[in-house]
Amino acid sequence: MGSIRRSKTKRRTRDLDQVHEDQSSEATVKKLQNQPLDETKPGLGQHYCIPCAKYFETEQAETVHRRGKNHKRRVKLLKEQPYSQAEADAASGLGVEKYNKFVSDYQDQKKTQENKMEVE
Repeated sequence: MGSIRRSKTKRRTRDLDQVHEDQSSEATVKKLQNQPLDETKPGLGQHYCIPCAKYFETEQAETVHRRGKNHKRRVKLLKEQPYSQAEADAASGLGVEKYNKFVSDYQDQKKTQENKMEVE
């Protein structure tokens, strides 16, 4: 049993809500894309897939990864809003007005992002 647990934690990546926070601000995305050279990371930390939170040795390995099923599945899951504490409170009957405000703010934010994408 010990070896099974060890192998599960060995390949553990960041959770979807953590990656969603990374992608929420443009400054964080730029910081992750343009990392300084680091000898402890694969490929000196220059080839990083933000949705999957993985480093790659070469640009070709990163390109092959981006065409793969696991990467595409992860990108699709990241398009959804992560489950929040406000949503859990609203489900139990607490803070329904606060949750409705949260949902309307999220929808407004999504519309502005879509408008920016259309303009570009």
